Amino acid sequence: MSLQHTNTEPKWWHLGACRGLDSRVFYPEDEASSVHAKSICSSCSVQPDCLEHALTIREKAGVWGGASERDRRRIIRQRRKVS
Repeated sequence: MSLQHTNTEPKWWHLGACRGLDSRVFYPEDEASSVHAKSICSSCSVQPDCLEHALTIREKAGVWGGASERDRRRIIRQRRKVS
């Protein structure tokens, strides 16, 4: 019998406040419509992980980690200035 190590810890995306919600909330038609999604993200325990994921993969659409596409572009520009 071989013993395999299995990681049973949930991934951050399994812990999100958005889990089970209608994904359309997080893909609003315009910036003004993103308020509801951002409010959900603001109380999420994995918000920082979600935002970093979106920034790392350069996610182009939706609200991720409380940031819209416009917000994420601004964060990336600010980080480039600092580096």
